[in-house]
Amino acid sequence: MKFSGYKRPDGKIGIRNYVLILPTCNCSSETCRMVADMIDGTVTFTNQNGCSQTQDDVQYTIDILSGFAANPNVYGTIIIGNGCEVCGAERIYDNIRKRTNKPLHKLVIQECGGTEGTVKKASELARKLVQESSLLHSELYDLSHLIVGTECGGSDATSGIAANPCVGRMSDRLVEKGGTVILSETTEFMGAERILAERAVNEKVAARIFEITERYENYLKNLNTDLRGTNPAPGNKKGGITTLEEKSLGCIYKGGSTKIQAVYEYAEEVTEHGLVIMDTPGADSASLCGMAAGGAQIAVFTTGRGTPIGNPVIPVIKVTGNQETYKKMHCNMDFDASPIITDNISAADNGDELFELVVKVANGYKTQAEIFKMREVGIARLCNYV
Repeated sequence: MKFSGYKRPDGKIGIRNYVLILPTCNCSSETCRMVADMIDGTVTFTNQNGCSQTQDDVQYTIDILSGFAANPNVYGTIIIGNGCEVCGAERIYDNIRKRTNKPLHKLVIQECGGTEGTVKKASELARKLVQESSLLHSELYDLSHLIVGTECGGSDATSGIAANPCVGRMSDRLVEKGGTVILSETTEFMGAERILAERAVNEKVAARIFEITERYENYLKNLNTDLRGTNPAPGNKKGGITTLEEKSLGCIYKGGSTKIQAVYEYAEEVTEHGLVIMDTPGADSASLCGMAAGGAQIAVFTTGRGTPIGNPVIPVIKVTGNQETYKKMHCNMDFDASPIITDNISAADNGDELFELVVKVANGYKTQAEIFKMREVGIARLCNYV
């Protein structure tokens, strides 16, 4: 089984062929939008970060922006900065160059004649990049080149019973083919960290699993707060989840049954094959962005209550185990895992169907979030990391 992808100069394989118009901060986001609206084949987003941040938060932002540009689904990038922000265009340019040698340009609004001058120059560059990208021919590649991020949001009781076990089967299938699956959301490991540690490939990886969960706990203690005061969320509780531990035990099903090969920091480039963990916050958009920045070409997102969000650089496959959610939000859902509950279909059989959908999306099939152009971005900040 193979997928049709685009080989990049850095050796990575993309399943989409975007030109990214990259805003360094909020002040340049609308200018980026104007360019993207003009030029078909480009993508952009609103970046609310990039200025007035702590040193650690700035690094999160730099890692996400650089990772987006390095993502295999991106052909080339045009950075647009304002000129006085902390995450300036030159700084982002240098960090992107450390990760990839793909086409890259930078513009600064304060130096290019304001919005009008910047839009004119950026649209000319974007048009040329899109034309260049259109000349690329896709080729067939083994599934070992795929990195799939997994996420859950708006979870309910059906998530842990149906949707997440279904994704777990998909994860096992992809790992068997030599691919990579990312298990995310450290806040939803709490209460289940020992189970995950027992699946670590070695003691070093097991220690890292405990490290990232303890780091969360210690951070919360320093703030004189308790994660259990906000998690499970109100929607989780309405959906039948009663405790954080219960939520965590359902969450980790997404990782299937294979050994955990490595633990990565937020937005860190993923290089290991097999099942890995990324230390991401529980906030859905921020977690998706971390995995996209880490190199995932696709995300599989389970939701019991329902959510429409997507991502600018990777397709997001929505899976629900809730039959009513699938009916009410059919336009946002890509896969129905509810037959595991309603029709006594096994998680293995349902997961095999999901695996086929993942391969189909890797071959160009558009997800609902892509069709709606859902491109939400959230970047982790220490003040809201929980």
